[in-house]
Parts: sequence; C-alpha cells; structure tokens
Amino acid sequence: MSFDTTLSEEIWTAKYRFTPSAGTGDQCFEETAARVAAAVVEAEKQDLREEWGARFFDAVADFRFIPAGRILAGAGTGRSVTLFNCFVMGTIPDSLSGIFDHLREAALTMQQGGGVGMDFSTIRPVGAEVLGVGADASGPLSFMDCWDSMCRTVHSAGQRRGAMMGCLRIDHPDIEAFIDAKRDADRFRNFNISVLVTDAFMAALEADKDWSLLFRGEVYRTVRARDLWARLMRSTYDCAEPGVIFVDRVNQQNNLAYCEAISASNPCGEQMLPPYGACLLGSINLARMVDRPFEDGATLDEDQLAEITATAVRMLDNVIDISRYPLPEQEVEAKAKRRIGLGITGLADALLFCGEIYGCESATRTVERWLKIMKREAYRASALLAAEKGAFPLYDPCILDRPNLQDLDPETRAMIAEHGLRNGCLTSIAPTGTTSLLAGNVSSGIEPVFAYSYDRRIRQGDGSTRAEAVEDYAMRVWRRVKGAEALPPDSLFVSAQTLTPDDHLAMQAAAQKHIDSSISKTVNCPEDIEFAAFSQIYIEGYRSGCKGMTTYRPNAVTGSVLSVSSETAEVAETIDELPVLVPREEALGGKTYKLKWPDSAHAVYVTINDLETKAGPRPFEIFINSKNMEHYAWTLALTRMISAVFRRGGDVSFVPEELKAVFDPRGGAWMNKKYVPSILAAIGDVIERHLELTSVIESEASDVQTGTVEEEAVVSVAARPGAICPQCGTAGMIRKEGCNCCLDCGYSKCG
Repeated sequence: MSFDTTLSEEIWTAKYRFTPSAGTGDQCFEETAARVAAAVVEAEKQDLREEWGARFFDAVADFRFIPAGRILAGAGTGRSVTLFNCFVMGTIPDSLSGIFDHLREAALTMQQGGGVGMDFSTIRPVGAEVLGVGADASGPLSFMDCWDSMCRTVHSAGQRRGAMMGCLRIDHPDIEAFIDAKRDADRFRNFNISVLVTDAFMAALEADKDWSLLFRGEVYRTVRARDLWARLMRSTYDCAEPGVIFVDRVNQQNNLAYCEAISASNPCGEQMLPPYGACLLGSINLARMVDRPFEDGATLDEDQLAEITATAVRMLDNVIDISRYPLPEQEVEAKAKRRIGLGITGLADALLFCGEIYGCESATRTVERWLKIMKREAYRASALLAAEKGAFPLYDPCILDRPNLQDLDPETRAMIAEHGLRNGCLTSIAPTGTTSLLAGNVSSGIEPVFAYSYDRRIRQGDGSTRAEAVEDYAMRVWRRVKGAEALPPDSLFVSAQTLTPDDHLAMQAAAQKHIDSSISKTVNCPEDIEFAAFSQIYIEGYRSGCKGMTTYRPNAVTGSVLSVSSETAEVAETIDELPVLVPREEALGGKTYKLKWPDSAHAVYVTINDLETKAGPRPFEIFINSKNMEHYAWTLALTRMISAVFRRGGDVSFVPEELKAVFDPRGGAWMNKKYVPSILAAIGDVIERHLELTSVIESEASDVQTGTVEEEAVVSVAARPGAICPQCGTAGMIRKEGCNCCLDCGYSKCG
C-alpha cells in the first residue's frame, strides 16, 4: 500500500524503515509489516505460524493495529535493542554505591531504546546525616542531576533521545525543592517529573490539616497541606510540571497488587510499574473501523474491534518472548507477569466520523462503550491464551476480586476462572504522536485533534524551504465524502484550542473506568485561566477516578503552542508566525547605533537589520564593529550567535535580557545617570531599544537614559524563545500527551 501523506512516508523512512548496512531492508511499509509479523510469529508453534503470521501482517499493514515504535523499528532486525517502550527501574538504595549502580542500570536500559521511570523517595533528604563519613546528605535532587547528565550523554551516542520520569512522594522532606525544580529552565531537561500524591494527603487537603514531611519515620518538619498543594499547583500553572500521580489509587486498582507495589511510572505516565517492571505498547486505530464516516447512522464496527483486539493481545504477548531485555531483572519481571499495554489511537477522528462531539456527554458514553468492548475481548483473548499456552507464572485466582475485573460480564469471568490469564495487566492508553502520523495523521491516542490543517515547512538542499499542506485524517475524509468545497461545522470539528478543561477531564475519566493501568493525557488550559479554576482541575480529576493528571497552560518556561487561526483552524504559515532559518535577502533595512564605552578609546557601532513581514519588521541580523581590535574576537562571536537567534524568529526579547545580566569583574560604568555593569550589558540596552522601536517588544516609559544621549531606556520584558524543535529547528513544537511533539518533522520526546 502507498502512504496517505508524504509526511507518513517520511516518518516511516526516518524512524521505522529497516535499512541495514548490507542488503535491501524494507522497500515499503508492507515489508516493514511483514518483517514485524515474521519476527513476532516465531513465538508460535510451527503449525500455527502461517495462520497467525497472516493475521498479524493484515492488522499492521493497513494500520488497524499499530505496535509501538520500538516494535516497528526493532522486530526482525537482529539489532541489540529492546522491543519494550516502558521501564521502571529498581528501588534505589540509600547508599552511594547503590545509587550509582542504579544509574548504570538506567543507562543500559536507555541505550537499548527504553524509557525509564524512577522513584527517588528512597534517598535521604538534604542535610540528613551520613553515618560513618561525617558528612551531610546532598538529597535526591542532586542525584537526579546525575541521571539527567547521563541521559544527555547516552542520547549523544545514539539516534534515539532518552526519556525519563522522576517521582517523589508528597511526604518527602525535599518535596518543596522538587516541586520548584522545573522553574529553572536549564535543570532536569531530560526528565518529566511527577509528585506521588497519597489519599492521606488529599484527606488532609480537604480538611485543611497540617502535613508531616518525613523520612524513615522521622518527621523533619510540618507544613499546612493547602500551602503545599498551592505550591504544587502554582509550579504546574507556571511551568506545566510537576505532574500528579495518585499513587494509592494506582495500587488499590492494580490487578497485581497481591504480588507487587508500584511507586513510579514510565516517562509519559500511562504505565505505572513495579521495580524493574516493563511493559509493551500497541494501539488499535479506531479511525479505521468506522463504517460510512460522516454519513447518517455511521457507527464503529464493533465486531472488527473485537477481532483486532484478540489479534493484538496475542501479538503483544508473543513480543514478550522474542524481545531482548537490557537487564536480567527486567526479563524476570516481564515474564513472571506478562504485562501488556494495549491502547487506542484515532479516537477523536472516530468520534467525528460518528457525528460525536469530543468531550460531550454523548461522546463519553460512546467512548465507554468502545473501551468496554476492547476490555472484554482483551480479557477473553488472554484467558484463551492461558488455556493454550499457560497462565502467567504469578497468576493467582484472587485476581478475579481485583477492581478492574469486577465489571466483566459473567461469561468472561467464567473463562478466567477456568483457564486463568496469560497476562497480569492488559490495557493502557499511551501517547501515539509519531505512530499516529505514520498512520496518516490520525488523531493521537485519546487526545482531541490539535490542528485540522497546517503548513509544514520542508528545508531544501539549497537552504530554501517549501511548504507542504498537512491535514488531519478526519479532515481528509470529510473532503472526500462531502466535497472539497464543503466547510466542516465548527460545532463538530472541535480541537484542543476550543475545548474546555472540563471536556478533556470528562474524556479521561470516562476512559479510565475501563483501563487497567493509566492514560497519557494532557488537559489543555487557556493561558488566562484563573489559578483557582486551574487548581480545581486536579481536585476534580481525583474525585472522578483518574490515576494521574497532567495539564498544559502556555507559560514563560515551556513557551506557547503554535498559534491557530480560530477561523480556519490552520497553523500560522507565514515566516513571522512560523519562523524558520530563512536565507538572507539581497538588501535589508536597519539602524546603526553608536555606543561609547568609557573604558575604550574607540566607539562600538551596533547595526541591526530587519526583515519586513506581514506583522511588521523583525530583527534578522546584527553586526558589532569597533576600531579597538581587543574587541574583535568576542564581537565577531556575538554577531554570529545573535544573528542565528534572530534568523530563527520567535520571541527574541530574551537576547537583551541575557546580555544586560552580564557583569564585568573589572567594574561597569555610569552612562547617562544609569549604572551599566559591562559593555555587553550596554549592547543589550541597544538591542532592547531597537526591539521597542520596531514594536517587537513593548516599552514602558522611563526617565533614565542609556549609552546614547537622545534615546530613553526601557523597562525589560521577561520573555523566552518560541517553541523551537531541537531536531529540525522550526517553531513547530506542541505539547500533548505529556510529550513535546514537532508538527514539522515528527520529532517527539516525553519531557
């Protein structure tokens, strides 16, 4: 089959196509599907391989079932990689040697392509006595810095960027520093972080009681629960982190609570796992299963959903047996419980096809119906597999008493009672950012559509760019069914931009009722949401049965998502709205500023040239010149670096802010009634003044003058760059499902 979009083919080529150093590898996606099916079917008996190999191939080749990226990229290649996406590392000992042993284990796991989660609550807090060495402990955050550096190093040696989740309990003495950690935009950049919130804390919060921060039973101090909660919410409001995991609920509803305890999750939060826990992922594409989309009476083919669920369970169960494992402890854990994470993608598109509005009451009932079918068929398939191949080694009949199995129909429960289960846990909903693009840009996971159409900029070999239109799968189907000129109704084609936080929460809570593990879901919030209303989202999430919560509000630390036109729902396509590294025009206009620094015999001249855009001029390049040759090296370096930032576009007002913060150890100078701490700070003032003159940033009146006699200084505006993709360099990053995703090149990272 051919790909629906050019983007899909490019994603396949970059991430999932097998291209060995010798031989031909995958020539088309059918060959990728055949490679994966052939590898997975090796776990079957010889006389069953032809039948199941054909079923596996059919499910994958037409994107009805999409195995997670590690399976698509690694199965059947012979490479020394794991086919598991999700790991939680072992319990970290409170000793230096034990901590660094576990750091090594995390490095080995990420080297093979696995994302890892860790609970750092077992490490003693800052200032605690370290017996026998006469020193005080540096605390868990200091060791998280070691993990962060390791992840960056492992990434630099390979193609797949590492992803980590760091967790800390709400009662750990260092919890306040943990909550505030992401306020430093340079710290823990390779981590997602989540606070493990207990039922006891939520009760103390409700009753407005004090809360003890303790370690190994010793109370270090006591805080007011509401103050600690406000601190957590304020950080999440400002920085989009930490996330929240309701850890007691996770354990209470865990199928395997009789043989394990959970205290951490994988990087995106959909898999809460025990020490050395590992989980496979795969998603059923609901968008491919709706009969007669956008027509009266359109419905999802529930028989097809049941059939593909059974096939997917068997396929994922087989992967457990054929995969490599970074650590022997992970293999023991995986094969003892045979945990899988079967989820969904294309949900929002499937709802559109059926005329359902994402987030409304009718849509939540529909989602519950579909997921209840998937859950029933998954448990039936696992029971039949247990009859054929044996139950998972740690199976105990008491599993039938666990909460997730209580609402199964009598027939399914009878099958489990007779045969047991092949898999201890079966369902979760993971982020599917890249694989949903592969499948024709269907809506991702359980999320709503972010943008129905946008222009993706593609850089050419000569440095120029061309625009390529990208549409959501449902929008393409709409145009095919209704005609190219037919306008889709705004009331139906809702998006992440138009939905309320309550709409997001309603979908997550409805889905969680029928999911064994958890759900990777981002509750998008408007930038101007009141702080009290924002905090209430988490309270309502807890009350509605969610196991974890992640929100995203545009903020000064992580930036804003791409602006989307409310009229056309298209991502901005002009250079000033979607910046790229564009080639220089032959002639540019600008201004030259003379700067006389008292310590230099020669003036410094600062030239800033502007690019004219629809929104007005924006800075494109800078030149800094002086007859004083002592300045030559650093002015040339500054010229090149700042020009590169300007050419990227986005919000560049952080540039003068950074320069104005530079202090010269030899001392600064008084210039026009103002102390300027360095010549670099004076250049920062010049750049800031130019940005105000071209209306790039707003100015505020001031009676203080800077280095030239006739122009006024301004109050700085705190800002940061736009959301630039680290892979392709365009401002195409959005935040969804707990991950940063690029709409231009398909890059994604949990973190």
